[in-house]
Amino acid sequence: MEHNAAQMAENHGGGTKEVIRVTIILSVITLIELALGYAIIGMPPSTLVTAVKGSILILMMAKAFYIVAYFMHLKHELKNMIMTIVVPLALFIWFITAFLWDGNSYKNLRNTYDRHHAEQNSIKVEKKEHSSGEKHAQPSSDHKGH
Repeated sequence: MEHNAAQMAENHGGGTKEVIRVTIILSVITLIELALGYAIIGMPPSTLVTAVKGSILILMMAKAFYIVAYFMHLKHELKNMIMTIVVPLALFIWFITAFLWDGNSYKNLRNTYDRHHAEQNSIKVEKKEHSSGEKHAQPSSDHKGH
């Protein structure tokens, strides 16, 4: 009983400091994510860009952990309650990864064995440029009232 009373006093008394600390941590992580995102704008695709994007994803997962643990109060819940949320979340992430992997595999196999799709994927589309001196023909309005 004494342990529960001490834990309740700790939860109610230090709540404001904990919320401020977590808010500062979330703000710092968000600023780091923004800085990394702005740093890769205009960079050509490379391993460095992929690594920065991966680190942004890791920081996003850390923010999700803090939000779930502190603001949804799961940090102080029972382990069984936490597992009822973590296990389905892990399965959901695994399903999305598996579906993306399978879709990419299908695309690659389709391009390998069907020449039509391989040719369509290799055609480059050129941008149409509009010059300021051209006059565009106006379509005639033969249909009135439509």
